Amino acid sequence: MTTDAGASPLDVQIDALKGGSADLSQYAGQAVLVVNVASKCGLTPQYTGLERLQERYAAQGFTVLGVPCNQFLGQEPGNAEEIAEFCSATYGVTFPLTEKVEVNGDDRHPLYQRLVGFADAEGHEGDIRWNFEKFLIGRDGSVVARFSPQTEPEAAEVVAAIEGQLN
Repeated sequence: MTTDAGASPLDVQIDALKGGSADLSQYAGQAVLVVNVASKCGLTPQYTGLERLQERYAAQGFTVLGVPCNQFLGQEPGNAEEIAEFCSATYGVTFPLTEKVEVNGDDRHPLYQRLVGFADAEGHEGDIRWNFEKFLIGRDGSVVARFSPQTEPEAAEVVAAIEGQLN
């Protein structure tokens, strides 16, 4: 596994879902929850909790960053317009979404190259296990927490980690 130790994930170039740069540097000094998302997954209802986190903490310097990925059973098959429409119409998503990328394998996006070396509380590091794996980037630009796909966005440990970065 190749990771850029010490390099912030926010230094990576990635495009926004609707084109142009997502400009991750704009989130420097904020807490960012990076989540690989999919529209046709059993975990897709997590969009609701992610949006609630966005609404609850955005004014305190926090954002969710959704990263569409189609690597898990083709559960994000749509194009940019379809993904944006689904997220907006179905879940009222207001947080930013990036272009669709690969999170595992030889074509792993550089953003995920910088994330996967961080272990979660159970010690898992490396490849993304499924849609909705979550990484919390702290105000200093470093990865401070990783949560499994099954961990709900509003779980006590996720909320505590976010609030720890905002206080």
